[in-house]
Amino acid sequence: MDAKPHLQVKNLSVSYGTTAALKNISVDIPDKKITAIIGPSGCGKSTLLRAFNRLLEDGDEVSISGQVLVDNEDIYDPRNDITQIRKKMGLLSQKPYPLPMSIFENVAYGPRIHGIKKNRMDETVRHYLTIAGLWEEVKDRLHEPATRLSIGQQQRLCLARGLAVEPEIILADEPTSALDPKSSQKIEAEFKVLKNDYTIIIVTHILRQARRLADYVLFIYLGELIEHGPARQIFENPQHEMTKEYIQGIIS
Repeated sequence: MDAKPHLQVKNLSVSYGTTAALKNISVDIPDKKITAIIGPSGCGKSTLLRAFNRLLEDGDEVSISGQVLVDNEDIYDPRNDITQIRKKMGLLSQKPYPLPMSIFENVAYGPRIHGIKKNRMDETVRHYLTIAGLWEEVKDRLHEPATRLSIGQQQRLCLARGLAVEPEIILADEPTSALDPKSSQKIEAEFKVLKNDYTIIIVTHILRQARRLADYVLFIYLGELIEHGPARQIFENPQHEMTKEYIQGIIS
């Protein structure tokens, strides 16, 4: 792991009302790798992912303590601009949510807000649709509503839209759970390419997917970070008995 990781978590705790969702999490996320967050349903995986770009604050009665450092800046420091922090993060949700506009405008939306010149927009849209593996499928229908795309295509469009604002980190929350197997394979293939340029953090309940994709793994159970390390170590030689039992399917 690099000496100064892109993203560091220090003593992070999150509660919803009186319920503790995350308990004193500390971990460094390796740069330009795929990190998988695994664990049973309700263990805090998505809460941790959403803590990385301050989305948790949109809920009621949320209490957060500790630090999340991105480029050595604490995103929870009130002096930092939340808009600029979120610009560094591209979020891919479980279900795709294309904007109610054309395929082209979905991708152009972010760059336009951030001041990309009009004469560069065609090139920009093509670039990010290509990166997301969608250009060849939609190049002749760019001005059709995005909602006409298949669910798998919509998810890749949302990936292109997220990449178009030039984030540094991609957050993916169960990104293939709503997709058919073929579409899931395409998303996984894109992630393997994208990790050359981006730090990717994926929440998944599918251990087979984590084995296929992950370079690094965090295992969370009941809000606690039980074990973390290189994927091969976690899957082949876990150090904690609870990790071993989860991987073997004894606990779920």
